[in-house]
Amino acid sequence: MTAQVVVIGVALQGTSVQTQQRGGTVQTDKVQPVNSGANPYRVIRDWAQLNREGRPWGGSNGVAIDRDGKSVWATDRCSPGTAPGCLGTNANPVHHFDESGKEIRSFGGGMFVWPHGIHVDRDGNVWVTDARAASPDELTKFPGERNKGSVVVKFSPEGKVLMTLGKPGVRGNPPEALTDPTDVVTDPSNGDAYVAESHTDVTDPNLVGRISVFDKTGRFLRVIGKAGTGPGEFRTPHALEFDSLGQLIVADRHNHRIQILTKEGKFIGEYDDFGRISGMAIDKNDVMYTADSESTERVHAGWRRGIRIGSLKDGKVTMFIPPHMTPNSPDGAMGEGVAIDTAGNVYTAEAQLRGVTKYVKN
Repeated sequence: MTAQVVVIGVALQGTSVQTQQRGGTVQTDKVQPVNSGANPYRVIRDWAQLNREGRPWGGSNGVAIDRDGKSVWATDRCSPGTAPGCLGTNANPVHHFDESGKEIRSFGGGMFVWPHGIHVDRDGNVWVTDARAASPDELTKFPGERNKGSVVVKFSPEGKVLMTLGKPGVRGNPPEALTDPTDVVTDPSNGDAYVAESHTDVTDPNLVGRISVFDKTGRFLRVIGKAGTGPGEFRTPHALEFDSLGQLIVADRHNHRIQILTKEGKFIGEYDDFGRISGMAIDKNDVMYTADSESTERVHAGWRRGIRIGSLKDGKVTMFIPPHMTPNSPDGAMGEGVAIDTAGNVYTAEAQLRGVTKYVKN
């Protein structure tokens, strides 16, 4: 396999978004941009409605399909913009929608700082990552929010908290704590939870880039990888999935590549044609759907934002869905999280435009 991945350098420290850093590796810098392919999809913007609370969407990073194969889960950050996210609000950031986009239920109010990735396990339970802890400045403004953030929460489908990984409000190392977890996925064979860390400034000399593994009871098992650009190393591992062979697929966003690993963390290979990847979904035929929400001339020259679709068997992109074009975004806008239902429809969680977009296959 040849190497290629897209990494997003949107790093957060406190309430400010760090300047996006140019990403990539020596290998991925040599890859010719892939900005074309078939596009058999019809776009439905603002597909999901927050009808239960009747409020506007905050930026959304995560979207997942329920185990029924057709209803949709998504997270949002409770308020417009990047910060303060859900700090100081009681808005529910975890949402479940039926096939028409109508909200079935929502929950999680008052629990999160910056809801991010979302995953539905084999039993229908819903896992949500909280990719920030409150900064000192934010705690001055919201003094009651100290014990929130930088965790993974497992909910029942009805919203009951079943487990928390990490220590709320504390950034650190497992098993005591986690550092700004971006995504979580469970092994369908045994329920082990794999947590991607972190979402911090990639110029930090103490940068964390790893995957922490816990068993189904929450017992810490091991760490996979470290910060870096080599095989099995990560800078902003932003999305995780398992393929049909039980291999762990990692969207190593700031390194502009997809990495393929064993469950134990042994490097198998990487693909480099999918851009600066924020979100990823894999269907039952091992077709991979990736969302590039960050490519620009400065951070990933020549590459466009969009959804790239290709097979995990050869790593070749065969379809490309271009970004939304808006007056305020010369590079276009594309969602971060991505999911695919059993009918082949694609969904993206819109961090910039907000809400959920549905792409219906013609």
